[in-house]
Amino acid sequence: MHEFAKDLYHSNDCQNEEFEHRNFCEIIHIGIVCSGYNSNVHFHALLKSLFLTRSNPLHLHLLVSNESELVLNQLLKTWQIPRVNISYYNINKWLKDVRWVPNGHYSGHYGLLKLIFNKIIPSSVTTNLLILDTDLIITEDVYFLWKLFDKFNNNQMIGIGENQSPYYLGQLGQSRPWPALGTGFNSGVMLHDLKKLTAFKWNELWVNLTKNYTQFYGQTDLGDQDILNAIIKDNSHIFYQLPCYWNVQMSSHSTASTCYSKYKPRILHWNSPQKYSIGTPDGKIFRAVADSIFRFNGNLLRNYPQMCVDDLQNDYEIELSEDQCQDYIKPLNSQYRTLLFFTNYKFNSDKWDITYVTHLSFDRIHLLEKIAKLWPGPISFTLYVSDSEFTEAIQLISKTDALSLRTDIAYHAVFKQNEFYPINTLRNVGLKNVKTPYSFLVDVDFIPMKSLFEILKDEIKSIRDLNNKALVIPAFEPTKSNVRIPMSKAQLIESLDKKEIRPFLSEIWAAGHAPTDYERWRKEFEPYTVKWQTHYEPYVVVKSNVTLYDERFLGFGWNKLSHIMELEAQKYQFIVLSDVFIIHSPHKTSGDNEKFKHSIIYNKCLQLLKQQFIQELSIKYNKNFTNFNINSKSSESRMKRNVKFSSTTSLYDTTDYFLTWGGKEKAERKIEQKIRFNKRKLKHPNLKENLNTDYYYYYESYPPYNITVRWVSDGDVDHLKEYSSEEHNYEYDEEDEKFRKLHDSTTTPDIIKETATILTDADLISAEKNFTFKPSDEKVKNIKV
Repeated sequence: MHEFAKDLYHSNDCQNEEFEHRNFCEIIHIGIVCSGYNSNVHFHALLKSLFLTRSNPLHLHLLVSNESELVLNQLLKTWQIPRVNISYYNINKWLKDVRWVPNGHYSGHYGLLKLIFNKIIPSSVTTNLLILDTDLIITEDVYFLWKLFDKFNNNQMIGIGENQSPYYLGQLGQSRPWPALGTGFNSGVMLHDLKKLTAFKWNELWVNLTKNYTQFYGQTDLGDQDILNAIIKDNSHIFYQLPCYWNVQMSSHSTASTCYSKYKPRILHWNSPQKYSIGTPDGKIFRAVADSIFRFNGNLLRNYPQMCVDDLQNDYEIELSEDQCQDYIKPLNSQYRTLLFFTNYKFNSDKWDITYVTHLSFDRIHLLEKIAKLWPGPISFTLYVSDSEFTEAIQLISKTDALSLRTDIAYHAVFKQNEFYPINTLRNVGLKNVKTPYSFLVDVDFIPMKSLFEILKDEIKSIRDLNNKALVIPAFEPTKSNVRIPMSKAQLIESLDKKEIRPFLSEIWAAGHAPTDYERWRKEFEPYTVKWQTHYEPYVVVKSNVTLYDERFLGFGWNKLSHIMELEAQKYQFIVLSDVFIIHSPHKTSGDNEKFKHSIIYNKCLQLLKQQFIQELSIKYNKNFTNFNINSKSSESRMKRNVKFSSTTSLYDTTDYFLTWGGKEKAERKIEQKIRFNKRKLKHPNLKENLNTDYYYYYESYPPYNITVRWVSDGDVDHLKEYSSEEHNYEYDEEDEKFRKLHDSTTTPDIIKETATILTDADLISAEKNFTFKPSDEKVKNIKV
């Protein structure tokens, strides 16, 4: 990574600044003032450029507001960058030291806080401090800037670069700038010798000078920079002038070309309210540099070169399991780099407010505007994006009126780092940062009915006590394209009668929403309570302090179901609201769904995780969920869709199981065949001793067969493991293809177009070896097809 950075920003001038006997273990202390959601986004880019180019350990001293501390603490904790230490200092404690200064800078009084870093940071921590603004892009190792402290003489205590505009010359039309030497100096990049400043009685100096100068010059228009220039003019012996390339300024009247025409810029400073959109000479070139940093995958920076012999320990090390499921199940201690509230977020909540909490990948970003138009209350969107997609998302949001004009929409970014969509992590990021008492937990591909927000608030007011209660919002889906989306219950019932709309997944996974009791919903005018059943996974409104989702579930399968199951363990009531609904918006099959459909290991690992989760849940709440999967005869076999013989529909997967025998086969009056293997005795995976256990395989339908594995212990079923070969090698006609495209979604994957093949005995034995619970090596006998 270090060599990559050197090649990317290579500069021959840098060779002249190499120091003999360089100490790669020397800690560089950096002070930054960061407050506000926009500053957090700029700071994220600054950090990427800093981490990309540095070679030494860093100690960041962050002077932050409450909001920024929340965001940055989450970002840096989840980023897991090695050899970086963080100290936070709350702005509210120190604002009183600068609030009295008349100030007209766009950053407000926060723009004055850099004056008091010597008062904030204890001398026992460091005596030297590199102070940076947040709107910088660094293209060179800051070690070379840090080592300029060695060039200070006995009197010099501030290193600062020339201001690259004629502002202090009075040529920009301002009434009367504060005094400065020549063109003045820019405070975006500074070196402060804190020990010398304290001995020089710095705090008394700048306070007394400011009180005198404000009487004559009025307010400070450039914040701390005006005060620093006035001090330097009267005390020129205390400052050391930094080379111009350590602060190349991109302002509207910048004269920086006189610097970068001779030297390669080491730090780009976007010191304008317009930031990266500023029109400046050669702006396209420098914006391209900034854009490359914004789009750079920050996760790569976790693999930092070990250049220090006494390398610091990382507080957030990830212990990866050697188990083959580590790619499919999120380790409990792993983290995703997360940037919270990357746009302005501010609203006044009341005690009945509900936040629409959802998540999405970048390919679903077009749904943001649709939801924002239908849900007038607060919204939480958690985006799973690459660094490049994050940059595009910011641009899209800023250009869309329905999104950019609202401050009650919270946008959070979770950055991609592996193959699978961390669905429950995304849900938790949104849920943990909700600012309202209630949350509507829903997926992004649902369209809320008109006035849903207002109706839900009325329902909560009516129920009042929502402790251990979940309000179920019935979900529906269209049966064909170009269906008019109903805006009221009356319109929805009309669409149901016309069979234009039906209950969500009722044709392919009825168990997921059947307990909602849609027939009763049609007739009811009041909320009604339903009982939890196996595989129930409704969309619900709950109090925002609800238990979080289990983040071990990645990608497809059991992610939401496990959460609802835990609510049942906590004795939640499930109350169906009779006058509201949401409509599913069909979309292309998710990548994780396809992976699940084609990966035996993925299936196996999900089954293992399900078993582990259920066992833990049973112990945690003293509730027997162990055999929940086999409480009825219907659950012992895979769910099969009942269709008429005239049906030409194909097979689709479900939230929990794959459909392996459906309408097309029944239409052809085929008979489902099963093949049994001989019994074997083997060791139970959760017990040390061998049990008198019968072990069964059987195969359903025609080749390629669906495989089911069972435990039977002493006559009572002790464990059920169901497995699918996931191969659906059916040919289908044009009508079948139309049906498939209509239902193409995360819960309705494509059917594989392959010619059916016949499995040999050797194929079956080979498949057997991939199962979670391996039988003995005894050869399979008496196989009959």
